[in-house]
Amino acid sequence: MSAATPEGSEPLAPVLHQTTNPMFVRHDAWERLGRLAERLATASRADEDVHTLQREVSELLDLLRHEERFFAYPGPARMGELGRCLAQREYATLVAQVRVLGWRLGRFGDAAAVLDDAGARDEDTWRGPRYFTLLVVSDTDEAVLAEGLDALLGYQRPDDDLVYHVVAVASFEEALTAALVNPDVQAVLMRYDFPFYAEPRLRFYADTVEMLDASSGLSRSDAPPRSFALGQALRRIRPHLDLYLLTDEHLPDAHDPTADVFTRVFDRFEARSELHMTVLAGVRARVATPFFDALKAYADRPIGNFHALPIARGNSLFNSRWVRDMVDFYGRNIFLAETSATSGGLDSLLAPHGTLKQAQDKAARTWGAQRTFFSTNGTSTANKIVVQALTRPGDVVLIDRNCHKSHHYGLVLGGAHPVYLDAYPVPAYVTYGSVPLRTIKQRLLELRRAGRLDAARMLLLTNCTFDGIVADPRRVMAEALAIAPHLVFLWDEAWFAFANVHPVIRRRTAMMAAADLQQMLASASYAEQYARHQAVWGALDPDDDATWLDHRLLAPPGTHVRAYATQSTHKSLSSLRQGSMIHVFDDDFERRVAPMFAEAFNTHTSTSPNYQILASLDLARRQVELEGYGMVAHSYEIAIAVRRRIAQDTLLQSCIRVLETADLVPAEHRGVSADSYRSSGPDEHSPWQWVRVAADHDEFLLDPTRITLDVSGTGLNGDEFKNVELMDRYGIQVNKTSINTVLLIVTIGATWGSVDYLLDVLRQIARRHQRRRQTAGEAAERAFQRRVERLRTGLPSLPDFSAFHPAYRPHDGSPEGDMRAAFFAGYHLEDVEFVLLDEAIERVAAGEALVSATFVVPYPPGFPVLVPGQLMSREILAFLAGLDVKEIHGYEPDLGLAVLTSSALTPA
Repeated sequence: MSAATPEGSEPLAPVLHQTTNPMFVRHDAWERLGRLAERLATASRADEDVHTLQREVSELLDLLRHEERFFAYPGPARMGELGRCLAQREYATLVAQVRVLGWRLGRFGDAAAVLDDAGARDEDTWRGPRYFTLLVVSDTDEAVLAEGLDALLGYQRPDDDLVYHVVAVASFEEALTAALVNPDVQAVLMRYDFPFYAEPRLRFYADTVEMLDASSGLSRSDAPPRSFALGQALRRIRPHLDLYLLTDEHLPDAHDPTADVFTRVFDRFEARSELHMTVLAGVRARVATPFFDALKAYADRPIGNFHALPIARGNSLFNSRWVRDMVDFYGRNIFLAETSATSGGLDSLLAPHGTLKQAQDKAARTWGAQRTFFSTNGTSTANKIVVQALTRPGDVVLIDRNCHKSHHYGLVLGGAHPVYLDAYPVPAYVTYGSVPLRTIKQRLLELRRAGRLDAARMLLLTNCTFDGIVADPRRVMAEALAIAPHLVFLWDEAWFAFANVHPVIRRRTAMMAAADLQQMLASASYAEQYARHQAVWGALDPDDDATWLDHRLLAPPGTHVRAYATQSTHKSLSSLRQGSMIHVFDDDFERRVAPMFAEAFNTHTSTSPNYQILASLDLARRQVELEGYGMVAHSYEIAIAVRRRIAQDTLLQSCIRVLETADLVPAEHRGVSADSYRSSGPDEHSPWQWVRVAADHDEFLLDPTRITLDVSGTGLNGDEFKNVELMDRYGIQVNKTSINTVLLIVTIGATWGSVDYLLDVLRQIARRHQRRRQTAGEAAERAFQRRVERLRTGLPSLPDFSAFHPAYRPHDGSPEGDMRAAFFAGYHLEDVEFVLLDEAIERVAAGEALVSATFVVPYPPGFPVLVPGQLMSREILAFLAGLDVKEIHGYEPDLGLAVLTSSALTPA
């Protein structure tokens, strides 16, 4: 018996596999139209037969007319002019207009409509006001609708800070498609009801809406008014949009969930000016950055500085003869805005009550959290805050052994006992993936047998590893809560802050998973399903581990969901270095956690936080809400294109290979998805469809923006390839390698130009490598083959966590360890000896128990292979001996490994 997926829990995200590619296809279509138009004009001038080219241009224009109905620019009039030029054989004019339209679309998107309105001459420097698109959904008579929209647009003034144009559609299908493909849409105004399908049906997006119809339970015959269905769908797809309902009644039905779905409801006879002002106010509210705005105002004030920051207001620099170049480099504003929380004038991070609190509250809304806290000391500090706030000395924390070192040090500081979880290994590339759910359940069952399940306080996992392995937080939390309903979850999403804005990837974030799980556990339908589940479950043996390990587990209805996520905003969004956030979705936060959280926050947060970092977090939130959807979609376009290009380049394939899903996620953790995001098939968008399939069904998803290159074919190890080739020779930075790989991360800052340069550089490296081999003698070729062989087969085996020494295992039968006691035992130097690695291998082989006094962390791969109190195994020591890295924290080659002596292991 295997428990079914909880009813009603499937999100809308699974069907949104085209959220990236339509924008990419549109761009390519305009590029192709330009090339075809130029060929047509050239052929016409040469008196060649243009019949075939004329037909191809006509067909492409027809395709673009269908695409462009979801965008404000170029609009029907400009598209009609292109058709007129083609029909009247004005090919030169057609070429010129297509060139202008394509350039403007690529640079400005829908905002190009404002460029036309402004009559700007210098388009390279034109910026104009902030622009957004208003999507209107109504099947009203076209003439009546046009009259109403013209009146609405007529309220705009030349000096407005915000400008918008309207895209009008008449059905659920078209509205959903417009929101998916047009990132400039920021607000949606819809009538109470409208048709589900477009007339005629959409040519390119019908399958998306059909799957949405099937998976979400919508029906053309018995669905509620489609405004509510569309509003709920848009809340899942693009939760940051403002949604407005236009009704024919003075008051909506009391049973309609208007407050849960819509920003505001309007009667259709209300003043259009109020509707116009409300739409602008909604976007302005998202544009507003309370703390950044306050900091700018502070910098403009004339303030006398008599506190302990000479650099504040810049006077110690502006008048200097020797360090004036600091001002020249950084600019004046960074110093004018410098101040201290204790000097007054701005909010305090340690006790926010004004603009900082407002900024954090807005961030919570953006990331779907109940509470959000800013951190200026990076996610390392954020991790320690959460661990200290939620655990007490002696509590058990189940923790990914490969997680960031700050978590391990946090346990040392707080005194909680770790139970280490081993991630699945990827031995061919000397790295680890993520922790399987089965492993988590096994450890929970071990704690139950040892009578320590009640002491298990937290499950701490990395969600989106450095290499891009993404967990399924909702399933992990649901099944873990089925065994231990009191667990709290900490998801380290340091590399995953960007995922919130993308509808397919968002479901894999901790905050959305927690919200979905909370809603599911509170529903009546889930209670009924759980009752049916228990009726079958009661026939199974609860003392048999297979009962728990081999079946899908359901958490009891009403179980409290307690999830925390720490995110390095600076790693994937537009924040200054060390800008991080803590997101909270905890049903018990106010009742059970708030005071301890405040103490932990005060313990680890500087009393002099950097206000520029805080302001950048406020701005990063604004960018996420208003353009994050388009920017993240663009980064996925680039990442998939890079994967395809490298895979199709025979020169690169000779020595450099992109690792695919099958390389980094074993088949047993993939379910039904493909081995590769470049799988061939009749659908040209299949790579993105496989991302969607993996997000829906697989235990682990490989995020396509993490591109791991196997460089062993060059004969260089990862560190050499990173430093000697990419950085020193070409100025390309990467920050993660393994023995035979380097990792490329495609962020929202990536551009097609930077990608072209990267691919050119890789080709130059491959070409130089090819020439070397062609001109090398037999001896040099044999030496090269030996280097490649060492990088592919002569690799150190990946060791699992061994165990804590019995002296630091406070409870018999439990795998937990008192790492804090072992850590501070190492502070007594008389109880520590240093053992060279070769000697340690011999002593362990002879049966002696050697116990680490420190953390031992090799870079790469960057995880602790030894923690204080851990027994050194032969596998771990062999791994250390086989590593070809220069940097191992906690290990001094001249001294050796720090080992606790027998006196430290003997109870007093």
